[in-house]
Formats: sequence, structure tokens, C-alpha cells
Amino acid sequence: MQQWEKLSADHQKQYKQFLQRADKNKVLKQLPDLHEKAFAEVDCLTCANCCKNYSPRFKTPDIKRISKLLKLKESSFIDTYLVLDTDGDYVTKTKPCPFLGADNYCSIYEDRPSDCKRFPYTDEDVLIKRPAITLKNSTFCPAVHHVLEHLLKS
Repeated sequence: MQQWEKLSADHQKQYKQFLQRADKNKVLKQLPDLHEKAFAEVDCLTCANCCKNYSPRFKTPDIKRISKLLKLKESSFIDTYLVLDTDGDYVTKTKPCPFLGADNYCSIYEDRPSDCKRFPYTDEDVLIKRPAITLKNSTFCPAVHHVLEHLLKS
């Protein structure tokens, strides 16, 4: 376990309390700068924990776009790569993501699902409005951990 992972696990209660009590407008104003600082320190290509352990939701526009890219019928794309989860969302059948290469590069990066494009939500209101997602993400994404640690100190 890396040091940030242990620290994040140890700080889950503090993160939760902060997210519940924080001045949402004040936090939202800080996020763009904190997001930039986090990604100045975190290289996703050395990590890819999100792609290795979790799946984004594949919404209809994602399925259409990626199917076209792969020259597959949408039904074939779904049958080959996706399954419905308990929430009724399409997610990848396998982990790691079937589009993640051994070098941690995404083979469909330019056309990746919108959830992937937005992840880890450190520059948008999801961070504060959906604390359960933020807390979960902080356990495997060093950028989320970085942002939350800076917010705790501010």
C-alpha cells in the first residue's frame, strides 16, 4: 500500500465530515486550482487504478460512438464488452477495462465514455454533491486524495 492510500484510508471519517459540513460555494471556487495542482503531481499513466478496478457507465451516446469507432454493431459491442449492473447501467464485463493496454494507455481514449472523461470529478460539483462517490474515489485515486487533503487544510 502506498503512503497516500494509507493516509486516505485513515482520513475517510474526516473527509466525510468535511464534505457534509463544507461551504459548497467556497469549495467549488477552490476546485479548479486544486484540480490543476493535483494533476501536476499525479500521472494517470503510472496509476490507472480507475481502469484496473472499476468500470464507468456506458451511456447510449458512449455505446454509439465507441461501436462506430470499433466498426461493430451496437448489439455486438454490448454483447462483447458490456453487462448490465444492479443499477441497470452498462458497465464492462471484465476488469481491468478491456480497452486498457499493458502500458496503461486507453485504446479508445479520444472516444472514451463520458464517465471516463469526467473522472475523477475533482473539478466539478460532483465532488461535493455526491460524497459517497468522492469517498470511494479517494481510496483508489491519488488525485482525489490530493484534493481532499488540501481542502481539509484550507
